Amino acid sequence: MTTGLWELVLTGVWTTVQLLVLSALLGVAVAFTAGIGRVHRWWAVRFLAGFYTEVFRGTSALVMIFWVFFVLPLAFGWQLVPLWAGTLALGLTYGAYGAEIVRGALLAVDPAQNEGGIALGFTPGQRMRRILLPQAMPEMIPPFSNLLVELLKGTALVSVMGMGDLAFSGNLVRLALQESAEIYTYVLLIYFVIAFLLTRLMRGLETRLKAGLR
Repeated sequence: MTTGLWELVLTGVWTTVQLLVLSALLGVAVAFTAGIGRVHRWWAVRFLAGFYTEVFRGTSALVMIFWVFFVLPLAFGWQLVPLWAGTLALGLTYGAYGAEIVRGALLAVDPAQNEGGIALGFTPGQRMRRILLPQAMPEMIPPFSNLLVELLKGTALVSVMGMGDLAFSGNLVRLALQESAEIYTYVLLIYFVIAFLLTRLMRGLETRLKAGLR
């Protein structure tokens, strides 16, 4: 490939990384908010968190991208740029899956730990911050690692908006060179390298959290 085409691919990689980071940050915030809401003592909070989780888990991420990018402008008269539309759609969708990870990890903590916090006079918020979350966090990391890799692969969906991510840039290079096998092999390898780095990073985080818990 020529230098110009490699620059196009690298630009696509940078766009994909930006989208991955932004949607992951939104997804984590949403996952913890909804996941903690799923185990809240107030039924109204549990209902709202459960409603959000079921709606976004039951809808297609691709359709959600279409809805955010094409339907919102018609309904409300304002248009999101592709990066923010993709971030919103992917963050909310994958955040719903993350909410179930958070809920499951919190429920897996020994109930005696929560009872001990009650005996010490901790408020519900203090029990969550000081007892439940520190013990649940290490259990969340492996499924969150898988979800992060799925999110990386899901970023390719934003190419339907004409956003210049890795998948979109790779397709443009393929059209320019008429070399499908070579170009898509490069694209697959780039996705694999990013996913490998993500899993190594998450494994290191898991090790540190478990060491801190001990």
